[in-house]
Amino acid sequence: MPDQPNTTFRDGIRLATRDAMAADPSVICTGLGVTDPGGVFGTTSGLLADFGPDRVFDGPTSENAMTGVGVGAALAGLKPLMSHQRLDFFLLAMDQLVNSAAKWHYMFGGHVAVPLTIRLVIGRGWGQGPTHSQNYQAWFAHVPGLKVVAPAYPRDAYGLLRASIEDPNPVVFLEHRWLHNAVGDLTPDEVSGSLDHARMCREGGDITICASGLLTLEAIKAADWLASHGVFCDVIDLRTLNPLDWTTIFSSVSKTGRLVAVDSAAMTGSLAGEIVARIATDGYSILRSAPVRVAQPDIPEPTSHGLTKGFHVDARDIAEAVLTNLEIPVAADIEDLCGPQPHDVPGPWFSGPF
Repeated sequence: MPDQPNTTFRDGIRLATRDAMAADPSVICTGLGVTDPGGVFGTTSGLLADFGPDRVFDGPTSENAMTGVGVGAALAGLKPLMSHQRLDFFLLAMDQLVNSAAKWHYMFGGHVAVPLTIRLVIGRGWGQGPTHSQNYQAWFAHVPGLKVVAPAYPRDAYGLLRASIEDPNPVVFLEHRWLHNAVGDLTPDEVSGSLDHARMCREGGDITICASGLLTLEAIKAADWLASHGVFCDVIDLRTLNPLDWTTIFSSVSKTGRLVAVDSAAMTGSLAGEIVARIATDGYSILRSAPVRVAQPDIPEPTSHGLTKGFHVDARDIAEAVLTNLEIPVAADIEDLCGPQPHDVPGPWFSGPF
């Protein structure tokens, strides 16, 4: 892969798909909208022209049937990369994923593999409300036999997708649509395709913050603001949610003695809760204070402007949790950390896709 400076997250996905298909003729790309002019928010644009309709083709608007086709193709020796434009719609296909794809390798003594990668777009916007903005990352991570990936940067959109496609068993690839326009350098030295390693994004001795996907960027924003106020954080980008990189997490908490686990889903049953539970049970002696979860409330996603205000976790919530854990008074200028928030978009700079 040549250097790709100033590459968007969406292009990281597109380039990973293109390079995987060029390297391995068994890789196929299918799903809702992959051949549309919009190309799943631009992530599949140009693939049909490059590889033809036998390897790049639209799927029927029947999530359960489409995913069954993907499982069957994987069992037959292909490596399907399947796109669903919304995680919410994919819930119709949970039986195919949980009771078929995730189980075959175990049920047949390791002699059968299902190299199926399923891209699921998550994230809110456009007032989409309860049924179009959910993130069930903990649900997927709970299923034995599934790997779950949530990149935050273009380099990981590329590296983790390549690794997901090459993995012999099913992978759920979660991408937050607010990240599609995010820009970063994509170079061979920066790309890591390991599906079991977290990345330390910031280093500091006061407290550990664990996050993934879009909230990794919010955690870094909070950590930078906290550093200007004399508080220094380890920020861990989990990258892969199953398996979790417990070595990196425990190493950091052993150093800091404190933990804030950040989650973009409802608090009860969350991945943040799993991280807190594991640290509390297996690492109780290294803790200097009770670990903290920062997550969404246990109610459906609202639609209205008034109800969505303050509903989602952001850098201000993370910074406040850190200060409270450290028993440091919350600085008055914390209100400036995120600034005015337009309705249902991350900031005035955001130009889509919706």
